[in-house]
Amino acid sequence: MPVNNIEPKFEVLHMPPENTNSVLVTVGTDAVIFDAWGNSKDWEKLLESRGLRLIAIYSTHGHGDHISAAPMLAEKYDVPWYLNSEDNVLISWSNNLLKYFGLPLIEGNYRQPTDVEAGEKEILPGLFVDVIETPGHTPGGVTYYFPDYGVLLTGDTLFRDSFGRYDLPGGDANAIMQSISKLYEMNFPDETFVVHGHGIDSTIALLKKENPYFK
Repeated sequence: MPVNNIEPKFEVLHMPPENTNSVLVTVGTDAVIFDAWGNSKDWEKLLESRGLRLIAIYSTHGHGDHISAAPMLAEKYDVPWYLNSEDNVLISWSNNLLKYFGLPLIEGNYRQPTDVEAGEKEILPGLFVDVIETPGHTPGGVTYYFPDYGVLLTGDTLFRDSFGRYDLPGGDANAIMQSISKLYEMNFPDETFVVHGHGIDSTIALLKKENPYFK
């Protein structure tokens, strides 16, 4: 259903250096970013060139390749950055990855994230997302589901034919398998469009067919 008579637009973006699937959700000129990877300056150019007003930033988890631009964008536009508080300890650790990619480091006085908890959340007027706790890849990993539009953002919990690493700080093999089973048992419609943290997108039907762990 349209929000205020305007259909939301979901765009999967690959900001340089291309590595992570970021998602830009817009309703008219209002915008929300999920997993703001890359350099904040590139996001600023994109938002300004398209006349978009940033409302908030959401992260599926706290690894550097999903939050690199978040604190800087939150500071510049004075908007909230949402991250499950279990992953706050990973923010400074993420600078190791940012060094590898040649991206600006997250400074010690970075804009603090706001805790995002499980449940329904209105991210833009009339546009709702379900926040699902899916720990394992990280302690505070979450998945975002837009029930009215059939869009699921899994971060690094689940990929098209595999799942995220659990050998990084805070990872837990048993927890990630439980999270994958939890998503399977939620019985999303087969046509649900699934955006993973990395790699090509899929649908629930494709996951059932191609991912041996999605069960």
